Amino acid sequence: MVSRLMLGCGSVGYALVESVAEWPGSLVVVTEDESRVETLRTEGISATRGDPTDPGVTKGRPRVDIAFVAGDDPEKNLASARAVRETHPNAYVVAYAGTEPDRTISDELETLADRVIAPGTLITDHLLSMTDQDTAFRTQELRRTLRDIDGKLGIFMHDNPDPDAIASAVALEGLAESVGTEAETCYYGAISHQENRAFVNLLELDLRNFDPGDDLSEFGGFALVDHSSPGVNDQLPEDTPVDVVIDHHPPNHPVEARFVDLRSGVGATSSLLADHLEHLGIDPAERVATGLLYGIRVDTKDFTREVSESDFEAAAFLLPHADTGTLERVESPSISPDTFDTISRAIRNRELDGTVLASCVGALSDRDALAQAADRLLNMDGVNVTLVFGFMQGTVYVSARARGTDVDLGETMRAAFGQIGSAGGHADMAGAQISLGLLGEVEEEEEASLSTIVGEIITDRFFETVRSRPGPDEFESAEEHVAAFDIQLAESDDE
Repeated sequence: MVSRLMLGCGSVGYALVESVAEWPGSLVVVTEDESRVETLRTEGISATRGDPTDPGVTKGRPRVDIAFVAGDDPEKNLASARAVRETHPNAYVVAYAGTEPDRTISDELETLADRVIAPGTLITDHLLSMTDQDTAFRTQELRRTLRDIDGKLGIFMHDNPDPDAIASAVALEGLAESVGTEAETCYYGAISHQENRAFVNLLELDLRNFDPGDDLSEFGGFALVDHSSPGVNDQLPEDTPVDVVIDHHPPNHPVEARFVDLRSGVGATSSLLADHLEHLGIDPAERVATGLLYGIRVDTKDFTREVSESDFEAAAFLLPHADTGTLERVESPSISPDTFDTISRAIRNRELDGTVLASCVGALSDRDALAQAADRLLNMDGVNVTLVFGFMQGTVYVSARARGTDVDLGETMRAAFGQIGSAGGHADMAGAQISLGLLGEVEEEEEASLSTIVGEIITDRFFETVRSRPGPDEFESAEEHVAAFDIQLAESDDE
């Protein structure tokens, strides 16, 4: 529950009370004006008579999340801000400068408060916009968590990160360093998609690539962006203690971290980072703004897929700081021969079940080519859903796309593969990873046989799930899913 304290209650403070009191949590008003105290109490507001400039008044309150300094006297407001900052250094302080403050008072308030509001006709609206329950306080909690990290913060993206994950991680690194916490942007896997490589190179982003099993003891804290659990779509140990999670994907498991910002109604994690930057009053550097804007555009498919008001607001905030020329260069990279080869194999090996297409491309050298193949095959006449998959290093990687259909790919992929691997995504774009198990030991000369076996199992399972949608999951437990998958593999191997 959010605890709010209002120190002083002049004309501005009184105008704020009605709206602030409706927010979830508690509100206590401390003012020297006895008549104001009585008026507030008759309106059901918790108010007490006291000196808002006295540190003893604020010290007696065990917790203050948001403090409003809202008297009319500039000198008393400055003293109140000093008092609450002394006793509750982590509180989010919004201070009204008071009536006709001199420059010295305004300058010192700037150093003490998170937000200083100068006198003006729109002051009440401005204060309310700065202290919304779901914005300023969430951002303050993030800043507090980052500030409390003891040592270097490792910011980990999901495996083989996309632009949304990369941009979000780089932005979070800048946020951490703005509060004095050293941070480093990290990932497992590879950045092999040509647009993603161009994105990193053109913006000169400094990213650190880890291998499974690498020593992580140099980090005093961990943050996850664009995914929400260690060991799920990353190579971190599952028991890694997480300090920060920022993600826009709906989780299918409990998320544990000191700070969690999960907003599944927003189209991109980059929008969430832009929101935090804006509420901290930070103008992003050009490369950060360009990256975040590109991350939003990619994850919302140029504002046509699962886009929200927050995504448009974030883009409007970022655009004046971004380099649109660099964006154009990122979006027109050359396509590698490996990608063309994967697309070619996907076309040759395609299987159709009505408007649903599935294709196994066999062994992979570039897993990012799967997504491009799935996109390309979606342009085929009469195809509304595509599923393209291949295998490398003992794992089957799956990429799916949909358009103009009532199939929710995220839910369909979870139903088909979630209990035997990791799966999920958006309604029209999703993916999965499934371990080959014992078949991962098949010799190279048996690759054709392995492609046939895996192809039949994945294709049949996906087609069956799409047909049966939205029926209940056919198995009751993860163990039954795994057992059934193993039986299918064994039967295929025997054949």
